Amino acid sequence: MAERAATGSGDPEARPGTLLECDGVPNLRDVGGCQTSDGRRTRTGLLYRSTALGRASEAHLSRLRERGIRTVFDLRTAAEREAAPDRDLDGATTANLDVMADAPGAPPARITRLTSQPQKASRLLARTDIDATFDTAYRGLVPLPSARTAYHGLFLALAGADALPALYHCTTGKDRTGWATAALLLLLGVSESDVVDDYLLSNGYLLAGLQPVLDGFAAGGGDPELLKPVLGVKARYLQTALAEARERYGTIERYFTDGLGLDAAVQQRLRDTFVD
Repeated sequence: MAERAATGSGDPEARPGTLLECDGVPNLRDVGGCQTSDGRRTRTGLLYRSTALGRASEAHLSRLRERGIRTVFDLRTAAEREAAPDRDLDGATTANLDVMADAPGAPPARITRLTSQPQKASRLLARTDIDATFDTAYRGLVPLPSARTAYHGLFLALAGADALPALYHCTTGKDRTGWATAALLLLLGVSESDVVDDYLLSNGYLLAGLQPVLDGFAAGGGDPELLKPVLGVKARYLQTALAEARERYGTIERYFTDGLGLDAAVQQRLRDTFVD
Protein backbone atom coordinates (compact mmCIF):
# COMPACT_ATOMS: atom_id res chain seq x y z
CA MET A 1 0.00 0.00 0.00
CA ALA A 2 2.87 2.38 0.68
CA GLU A 3 4.10 1.86 -2.86
CA ARG A 4 0.62 2.50 -4.19
CA ALA A 5 0.49 5.78 -2.28
CA ALA A 6 3.79 6.85 -3.77
CA THR A 7 2.65 6.18 -7.33
CA GLY A 8 -0.95 7.22 -6.77
CA SER A 9 -2.27 4.11 -8.52
CA GLY A 10 -5.55 2.47 -7.62
CA ASP A 11 -8.42 0.53 -9.11
CA PRO A 12 -9.31 2.30 -12.38
CA GLU A 13 -12.67 0.52 -12.45
CA ALA A 14 -13.74 1.68 -8.98
CA ARG A 15 -17.09 3.42 -9.03
CA PRO A 16 -17.31 6.77 -7.23
CA GLY A 17 -19.00 6.61 -3.86
CA THR A 18 -18.80 2.81 -3.57
CA LEU A 19 -19.37 1.78 0.03
CA LEU A 20 -16.57 -0.28 1.56
CA GLU A 21 -18.47 -2.85 3.59
CA CYS A 22 -17.51 -2.32 7.22
CA ASP A 23 -20.53 -2.34 9.50
CA GLY A 24 -18.66 -0.87 12.46
CA VAL A 25 -17.59 2.12 10.36
CA PRO A 26 -20.66 3.20 8.33
CA ASN A 27 -20.21 5.45 5.33
CA LEU A 28 -16.63 4.28 4.77
CA ARG A 29 -15.78 5.15 1.17
CA ASP A 30 -12.85 5.68 -1.14
CA VAL A 31 -12.95 9.31 -2.25
CA GLY A 32 -11.50 8.36 -5.63
CA GLY A 33 -13.14 7.09 -8.79
CA CYS A 34 -14.88 10.31 -9.88
CA GLN A 35 -14.62 11.59 -13.44
CA THR A 36 -13.18 15.06 -13.93
CA SER A 37 -14.19 17.64 -16.51
CA ASP A 38 -11.22 16.76 -18.73
CA GLY A 39 -12.12 13.06 -18.84
CA ARG A 40 -9.68 11.83 -16.23
CA ARG A 41 -10.52 10.22 -12.89
CA THR A 42 -9.66 10.85 -9.27
CA ARG A 43 -7.25 8.25 -7.96
CA THR A 44 -8.39 5.44 -5.70
CA GLY A 45 -6.53 3.84 -2.82
CA LEU A 46 -5.24 7.14 -1.44
CA LEU A 47 -8.02 8.83 0.50
CA TYR A 48 -10.96 7.52 2.49
CA ARG A 49 -13.84 9.12 4.39
CA SER A 50 -15.94 7.62 7.16
CA THR A 51 -17.80 8.01 10.41
CA ALA A 52 -15.89 8.05 13.69
CA LEU A 53 -13.97 4.89 14.56
CA GLY A 54 -15.29 4.34 18.08
CA ARG A 55 -17.54 1.42 17.07
CA ALA A 56 -14.91 -0.31 14.96
CA SER A 57 -14.06 -3.86 16.03
CA GLU A 58 -10.59 -5.36 15.74
CA ALA A 59 -11.72 -6.97 12.48
CA HIS A 60 -12.82 -3.58 11.14
CA LEU A 61 -9.51 -2.00 12.16
CA SER A 62 -7.67 -4.84 10.46
CA ARG A 63 -9.47 -4.05 7.20
CA LEU A 64 -8.41 -0.43 7.51
CA ARG A 65 -4.81 -1.43 8.24
CA GLU A 66 -4.82 -3.56 5.10
CA ARG A 67 -5.40 -0.35 3.14
CA GLY A 68 -2.15 1.04 4.51
CA ILE A 69 -3.67 4.12 6.14
CA ARG A 70 -0.92 6.31 7.55
CA THR A 71 -2.94 9.25 8.85
CA VAL A 72 -6.37 9.63 10.44
CA PHE A 73 -7.74 13.18 10.42
CA ASP A 74 -10.39 13.64 13.11
CA LEU A 75 -12.56 16.67 12.36
CA ARG A 76 -14.61 16.47 15.57
CA THR A 77 -14.68 18.78 18.57
CA ALA A 78 -12.76 17.93 21.73
CA ALA A 79 -16.07 17.16 23.48
CA GLU A 80 -17.05 14.69 20.77
CA ARG A 81 -13.69 12.95 20.93
CA GLU A 82 -13.94 12.68 24.70
CA ALA A 83 -17.50 11.33 24.60
CA ALA A 84 -16.79 8.77 21.85
CA PRO A 85 -13.03 8.26 21.35
CA ASP A 86 -11.75 6.58 18.21
CA ARG A 87 -10.24 3.13 18.38
CA ASP A 88 -6.51 3.37 17.71
CA LEU A 89 -5.44 2.33 14.24
CA ASP A 90 -1.99 0.78 14.55
CA GLY A 91 0.57 2.30 12.26
CA ALA A 92 -1.44 5.47 11.69
CA THR A 93 -0.86 8.94 13.10
CA THR A 94 -3.93 10.85 14.30
CA ALA A 95 -4.33 14.56 13.60
CA ASN A 96 -7.13 16.36 15.46
CA LEU A 97 -8.55 19.19 13.35
CA ASP A 98 -11.51 20.70 15.18
CA VAL A 99 -13.66 22.24 12.46
CA MET A 100 -16.30 23.53 14.87
CA ALA A 101 -14.17 24.67 17.78
CA ASP A 102 -15.68 28.14 17.31
CA ALA A 103 -19.26 26.81 17.06
CA PRO A 104 -19.50 23.80 19.40
CA GLY A 105 -23.28 24.12 19.61
CA ALA A 106 -23.80 23.62 15.85
CA PRO A 107 -25.89 20.54 14.96
CA PRO A 108 -23.08 18.44 13.44
CA ALA A 109 -21.13 18.75 16.71
CA ARG A 110 -24.13 17.79 18.86
CA ILE A 111 -25.16 14.49 17.29
CA THR A 112 -23.38 12.38 19.91
CA ARG A 113 -25.07 14.35 22.70
CA LEU A 114 -28.47 14.07 21.04
CA THR A 115 -28.26 10.30 20.64
CA SER A 116 -27.23 9.89 24.29
CA GLN A 117 -30.31 11.72 25.63
CA PRO A 118 -33.27 10.29 23.65
CA GLN A 119 -36.20 11.80 25.51
CA LYS A 120 -34.66 15.26 25.90
CA ALA A 121 -33.47 15.19 22.30
CA SER A 122 -36.90 14.23 21.00
CA ARG A 123 -38.51 17.18 22.76
CA LEU A 124 -35.88 19.49 21.31
CA LEU A 125 -36.09 18.07 17.79
CA ALA A 126 -39.88 18.27 17.75
CA ARG A 127 -39.72 22.06 17.97
CA THR A 128 -36.63 22.58 15.79
CA ASP A 129 -36.57 23.58 12.12
CA ILE A 130 -33.93 21.04 11.08
CA ASP A 131 -33.46 22.43 7.56
CA ALA A 132 -32.89 25.98 8.77
CA THR A 133 -30.54 24.80 11.51
CA PHE A 134 -28.39 22.80 9.11
CA ASP A 135 -28.44 25.59 6.54
CA THR A 136 -26.90 27.86 9.16
CA ALA A 137 -24.34 25.24 10.14
CA TYR A 138 -23.27 24.64 6.54
CA ARG A 139 -23.01 28.35 5.85
CA GLY A 140 -20.64 28.55 8.80
CA LEU A 141 -18.34 25.86 7.41
CA VAL A 142 -16.96 28.43 4.97
CA PRO A 143 -16.07 31.53 7.09
CA LEU A 144 -15.79 30.03 10.59
CA PRO A 145 -12.17 30.62 11.72
CA SER A 146 -11.80 27.16 13.23
CA ALA A 147 -13.19 25.60 10.04
CA ARG A 148 -10.75 27.53 7.87
CA THR A 149 -7.86 26.49 10.14
CA ALA A 150 -8.93 22.84 10.18
CA TYR A 151 -9.47 22.56 6.43
CA HIS A 152 -6.20 24.39 5.78
CA GLY A 153 -4.45 21.75 7.87
CA LEU A 154 -6.27 18.88 6.21
CA PHE A 155 -5.65 19.89 2.61
CA LEU A 156 -2.08 21.01 3.23
CA ALA A 157 -1.30 17.61 4.72
CA LEU A 158 -3.04 15.78 1.87
CA ALA A 159 -0.87 17.68 -0.61
CA GLY A 160 2.16 15.89 0.87
CA ALA A 161 2.82 12.22 0.12
CA ASP A 162 3.92 11.43 3.69
CA ALA A 163 0.33 11.51 4.99
CA LEU A 164 -1.05 9.06 2.43
CA PRO A 165 -3.03 6.87 2.30
CA ALA A 166 -5.24 8.80 4.70
CA LEU A 167 -8.71 8.71 6.22
CA TYR A 168 -10.70 11.67 7.49
CA HIS A 169 -13.92 11.67 9.47
CA CYS A 170 -16.23 13.54 11.81
CA THR A 171 -18.98 11.87 13.88
CA THR A 172 -21.30 10.67 11.11
CA GLY A 173 -19.04 11.38 8.14
CA LYS A 174 -21.59 13.53 6.35
CA ASP A 175 -21.34 17.24 7.27
CA ARG A 176 -17.80 18.36 8.10
CA THR A 177 -16.53 15.37 6.15
CA GLY A 178 -19.06 16.06 3.39
CA TRP A 179 -17.86 19.63 2.89
CA ALA A 180 -14.21 18.54 2.87
CA THR A 181 -14.99 15.98 0.19
CA ALA A 182 -17.07 18.36 -1.91
CA ALA A 183 -14.46 21.12 -1.80
CA LEU A 184 -11.65 18.76 -2.75
CA LEU A 185 -13.55 17.09 -5.60
CA LEU A 186 -14.55 20.47 -7.04
CA LEU A 187 -10.94 21.61 -6.91
CA LEU A 188 -9.93 18.42 -8.72
CA GLY A 189 -12.36 19.20 -11.54
CA VAL A 190 -15.35 16.98 -10.70
CA SER A 191 -18.66 18.53 -11.81
CA GLU A 192 -20.90 20.07 -9.19
CA SER A 193 -23.77 17.73 -10.07
CA ASP A 194 -21.54 14.69 -9.51
CA VAL A 195 -20.26 16.18 -6.27
CA VAL A 196 -23.82 16.66 -5.01
CA ASP A 197 -24.74 13.10 -6.02
CA ASP A 198 -21.72 11.77 -4.14
CA TYR A 199 -22.65 13.83 -1.09
CA LEU A 200 -26.20 12.45 -1.05
CA LEU A 201 -24.98 8.86 -0.90
CA SER A 202 -24.55 9.36 2.84
CA ASN A 203 -28.31 9.03 3.25
CA GLY A 204 -28.53 5.39 2.26
CA TYR A 205 -25.21 4.39 3.79
CA LEU A 206 -25.73 6.05 7.15
CA LEU A 207 -29.32 5.13 7.93
CA ALA A 208 -28.50 1.47 7.35
CA GLY A 209 -25.22 1.56 9.23
CA LEU A 210 -26.58 3.55 12.16
CA GLN A 211 -29.63 1.39 12.76
CA PRO A 212 -28.23 0.34 16.16
CA VAL A 213 -28.13 4.03 17.11
CA LEU A 214 -31.76 4.48 16.07
CA ASP A 215 -32.74 1.34 17.98
CA GLY A 216 -30.95 2.56 21.08
CA PHE A 217 -32.63 5.94 20.75
CA ALA A 218 -36.03 4.27 20.64
CA ALA A 219 -35.16 2.00 23.59
CA GLY A 220 -34.29 5.11 25.62
CA GLY A 221 -37.73 6.60 25.03
CA GLY A 222 -36.89 8.75 22.02
CA ASP A 223 -38.62 8.99 18.66
CA PRO A 224 -36.23 7.70 15.98
CA GLU A 225 -38.29 9.38 13.24
CA LEU A 226 -37.29 12.73 14.74
CA LEU A 227 -33.64 11.69 14.79
CA LYS A 228 -33.46 10.43 11.21
CA PRO A 229 -33.36 13.91 9.60
CA VAL A 230 -30.38 14.79 11.80
CA LEU A 231 -28.56 11.70 10.56
CA GLY A 232 -29.21 12.50 6.89
CA VAL A 233 -28.25 15.15 4.37
CA LYS A 234 -30.06 17.24 1.76
CA ALA A 235 -28.71 18.78 -1.41
CA ARG A 236 -29.78 22.20 -0.10
CA TYR A 237 -27.28 21.94 2.77
CA LEU A 238 -24.30 21.47 0.50
CA GLN A 239 -25.64 24.06 -1.92
CA THR A 240 -25.87 26.53 0.97
CA ALA A 241 -22.16 26.08 1.69
CA LEU A 242 -21.31 26.35 -2.01
CA ALA A 243 -23.33 29.56 -2.32
CA GLU A 244 -21.52 30.99 0.70
CA ALA A 245 -18.14 30.12 -0.82
CA ARG A 246 -19.10 31.73 -4.14
CA GLU A 247 -20.41 34.85 -2.46
CA ARG A 248 -17.22 35.30 -0.47
CA TYR A 249 -14.60 34.03 -2.90
CA GLY A 250 -16.12 33.61 -6.36
CA THR A 251 -14.45 30.30 -7.29
CA ILE A 252 -13.38 27.14 -5.54
CA GLU A 253 -9.77 28.03 -6.32
CA ARG A 254 -10.10 31.36 -4.54
CA TYR A 255 -11.78 29.63 -1.60
CA PHE A 256 -8.63 27.55 -1.27
CA THR A 257 -6.35 30.55 -1.84
CA ASP A 258 -8.08 33.33 0.09
CA GLY A 259 -10.21 31.33 2.51
CA LEU A 260 -7.82 28.54 3.43
CA GLY A 261 -4.48 30.15 2.67
CA LEU A 262 -3.45 27.44 0.22
CA ASP A 263 -1.74 28.90 -2.82
CA ALA A 264 -1.80 27.74 -6.42
CA ALA A 265 1.23 25.49 -5.88
CA VAL A 266 -0.52 23.55 -3.10
CA GLN A 267 -3.67 23.29 -5.20
CA GLN A 268 -1.65 21.88 -8.09
CA ARG A 269 -0.01 19.33 -5.79
CA LEU A 270 -3.48 18.19 -4.77
CA ARG A 271 -4.44 17.76 -8.42
CA ASP A 272 -1.19 15.96 -9.24
CA THR A 273 -1.68 13.64 -6.26
CA PHE A 274 -5.36 12.79 -6.63
CA VAL A 275 -6.05 12.87 -10.38
CA ASP A 276 -4.78 10.25 -12.84
